[in-house]
Amino acid sequence: MQANKRQLPRWKSIKPLLGWTFPRFTNEDKALNRCVTIGDIRHLSRKRVPKAVFDYVDGGANEEVSMRRTRSAYSRVEFRPLVLRDVNTVDLTTTILGEKSSLPIIFAPTGYTRMMHYTGEVAVATVAAKHNMVYSLSTMGTFSPEELADFVPDVRRWFQLYMWSDRARSLEMIQRADSAGFSALILTVDTAVPGQHNRDVRNGLTIPPKIGFRTFLNMSTKVKWWFNILTTPPLEFATLRRDGLSPSEAAARVFDASVTFEDIAWLKSIWKKPIIVKGVQSVEDAVKLAKLGVDAIVISNHGGRQLDAGTVPLEILPEIVKAVKGRMQIYIDGGIMSGADVLAAIGFGADAVLIGRAYLYGAMAAGAAGVEKVLSILTKEIESTLQLNGVTSIEGFDSNFVRLREHG
Repeated sequence: MQANKRQLPRWKSIKPLLGWTFPRFTNEDKALNRCVTIGDIRHLSRKRVPKAVFDYVDGGANEEVSMRRTRSAYSRVEFRPLVLRDVNTVDLTTTILGEKSSLPIIFAPTGYTRMMHYTGEVAVATVAAKHNMVYSLSTMGTFSPEELADFVPDVRRWFQLYMWSDRARSLEMIQRADSAGFSALILTVDTAVPGQHNRDVRNGLTIPPKIGFRTFLNMSTKVKWWFNILTTPPLEFATLRRDGLSPSEAAARVFDASVTFEDIAWLKSIWKKPIIVKGVQSVEDAVKLAKLGVDAIVISNHGGRQLDAGTVPLEILPEIVKAVKGRMQIYIDGGIMSGADVLAAIGFGADAVLIGRAYLYGAMAAGAAGVEKVLSILTKEIESTLQLNGVTSIEGFDSNFVRLREHG
């Protein structure tokens, strides 16, 4: 008697094995749904926006050494997990400047955001509000502080400031942010002069984009992006709109090479809410800022977009934590592209991380839906990485669980 007698296949046996269904015509973004990692979303965004726009987000300063080294540092992280712990329930919340946040992630300030997607800063802030997270609006944003507050009134919002040489103008921007309900001020200090972005120079990027011959050729394959740009208000720095400056003129005025530690004291005298200083790259500067009483610092090389071959934030984080932990909160940004990266930074002592490129890839790919997808990926990765390390909360994840290997 034959053990497995052959028979003709039956539909009820075949149906459970099929991994597909008949197509349904919906507005669902199937390409976005297929994305599993931030790298997948980066790849999708590259297909959906002009090359010059993608390169503006994706690129760094000069030869992009800082950017590569920053990513390389995260590739050298080694986790040291514990096993046989009950990790059924995981708490991803943390406290950022005295208030609960659903994740140890802050949406970093980014300029020209409507160039990436016509919905711009409002789309990102809407996602932040939905998930009880902090959104940071840039001085170089394409929505003004007042507009953002009107469109997304419930978002916890911080305002990022570039100090102008004209302190009266700086004061005016600070007052506008205060009146619009921004709860903290981020002073960016690593932009004494603009960094050189070789990709942008080679691409002939202009703000707003100009339709030259090369741009026209690219336009033929990015019709949706161009349609959105041409049928919505012109790209401009909304905070500086009333000055009547061109984008290049505005950028030239924003960067001030004369800013010093004395300006921190001035800032504290006029802004009575928390102050965060972004762009710290040395223990010496972190200690000085702690003595001045700032509420938090961001260890940052501006995503590798300013000084090339500068400090790698993750590598210097433990030294800064040792010098100033407990005197102010410590955040870090640059190169964070996964939930494992977020936890690596937390393990080395950061209170939270800032993400910029990661959510801009999402915005370029699909606007608010793309940003939501980025956050969903990061959330799942943070949760699973905690569980696989035998930890049940962000608070419980410390330096015992991470180390940096000498080589990848």
